[in-house]
Amino acid sequence: MSKTASFAVVHFSIAFSVAYLISGNPLVGGAIALVEPAINTIAYHLHERVWNRIRDTRRDIPLGAATTV
Repeated sequence: MSKTASFAVVHFSIAFSVAYLISGNPLVGGAIALVEPAINTIAYHLHERVWNRIRDTRRDIPLGAATTV
């Protein structure tokens, strides 16, 4: 859990720094640093669902069966 918390701090710090450097506004930097990880978490969840579906579909294909792409 401490590794996850440490990464969250790094992620927040980078998001804030980049947004602040681009905008020059600490409020904008803070808002983006809070919103971006939340959106990224949702995108990661959806990404994992798609990849799990792909993995499950591939398990249903018999070994050695010819496939076309």
